[in-house]
Amino acid sequence: MIDTHCHIDLPVFAAVFEKVLARARKAGVTAQVLPGVVRAGWQRILHLSAVEQDLFPAIGLHPMYLSQHGKNDLEELRRLALSGHLVAIGEIGLDYYLKENNRSMQQELFEAQLVIAAEADLPILLHVRKAHDQVQATIRRLNFTGGGIVHAYSGSLQQAEQYVRLGFLISICGTVTYDRASRIRTVAKTLPLTSLVIETDSPDIPPSAYHGECNYPEYLPTILSALVRLRAEPYQQIAAQIEKNSRVLLFQ
Repeated sequence: MIDTHCHIDLPVFAAVFEKVLARARKAGVTAQVLPGVVRAGWQRILHLSAVEQDLFPAIGLHPMYLSQHGKNDLEELRRLALSGHLVAIGEIGLDYYLKENNRSMQQELFEAQLVIAAEADLPILLHVRKAHDQVQATIRRLNFTGGGIVHAYSGSLQQAEQYVRLGFLISICGTVTYDRASRIRTVAKTLPLTSLVIETDSPDIPPSAYHGECNYPEYLPTILSALVRLRAEPYQQIAAQIEKNSRVLLFQ
């Protein structure tokens, strides 16, 4: 299993990092993608990915942390993107959930990072809340064809199908384990298996059995099992195709 979105580089894991990584491996997690959200965290992601063969870096400038982004961050992102060491640019996107977040600044930042991703021929990891139509319109307008993953998907089935037409994979996370999560469950059981990947978003969005607790990459099998229960295909077919989707996009 590949965790396509996991933040075990964060300080909350610093004291237990080796144990968390060991437990994930024991649970069958063969690779983890570590997305960056601010420049201050990029170096640790790059370091961990250099010393652990199953960790992979994907750095970006997150739309929720506008005040933490500096004027030279985009140039540094471009330099690192062209270095050949990244598997994706992310997480990037638009977040309209918090109304105080400056939408025009988010838009400018998102478009600049799409240009960098296109130049470096890298896919993107999308963070989107309450802004799926705007993100899709931007991708179309800039003619971005590099594809990517819509992380922790929370939109409608129709919006998911639009992302798939734009060349994106839809990532299923711990929300699929909650009984009331009817929208994401519909997406998870309806989309073609070739359009899906899985993630934990650790330390956030734990599965229902761990509600209110810290989320860990070792819980990825719980998410896969929830997906299997929703679909008609057998476990091995689902597991193999989900892994293939992730590898083809990120590691080839």
